[in-house]
Amino acid sequence: MRSVAALFLPLLVFATLGLAGCGLLPDDADETLSWSASKLYSEAKDAMSEGAYDKAIKYYEKLEARFPYGRYAQQAQLEVAYAYYRQYEPASAISACDRFIRLHPNHPSVDYAYYLKGLVNFNEDLGLLGAISSQDLTERDPKAAREAFDAFKELTTRFPESRYAADARQRMSYLVNALASHEVHVADYYMRRGAYVAAVNRAQACIRTYPEAPATERALAVLIQAYDRLGITELRDDTTRVMKKNFPSSDYLANGYEGEQRAWWKLW
Repeated sequence: MRSVAALFLPLLVFATLGLAGCGLLPDDADETLSWSASKLYSEAKDAMSEGAYDKAIKYYEKLEARFPYGRYAQQAQLEVAYAYYRQYEPASAISACDRFIRLHPNHPSVDYAYYLKGLVNFNEDLGLLGAISSQDLTERDPKAAREAFDAFKELTTRFPESRYAADARQRMSYLVNALASHEVHVADYYMRRGAYVAAVNRAQACIRTYPEAPATERALAVLIQAYDRLGITELRDDTTRVMKKNFPSSDYLANGYEGEQRAWWKLW
């Protein structure tokens, strides 16, 4: 008598081959299989204009995968970065920008890649650039703001006549004050905890790195108070003279370190 296993073996083999065969059949559900590069690009553009960014991303990625060496592929590599940005996927958008810059450093639109990278970072961390009431600035990482500044700086340095340069410069000015204010907020944090040497270091970093930022006024006030608490009267008096020279009408001169602290986010 044949064993039970022997009886079921042919059925098992047939079923396995059937499943494997299903995997080898063409995917009839993918209507894009017969599309040309221009058709894929056109459909992706239409999806973008309709706000269907997830669909546009799929079309752009299929376009590059199937037609990697054509002009449409290069444009898809750039436009998919914007699609990711609008889809609220900042990490993917930045990665796409970096990839385009790396692959096409001399492309006529590489300035836009730098601008978009800066814009993504600029809007990614609204901890420095907004939503101040919900969290202390000292608790937020300014990494995105620094990377935004670096991207805008690269753009304006390499392509000063770019159509995006003027807006990039305005954003850089705002970022400088945001980053300077972050340093001062950290200095304030140390002041409240009696860590006066640390407060001096952060206030000095603000003045040294961002000398033109409005936040330097507060940084000088921190220095004056910290030096006073440390008993370093000579440096306290020197800093006070600097404050009087640069900010003769400063509220801090009248009321000291506890004077009114201006809202830096309203200065741009």
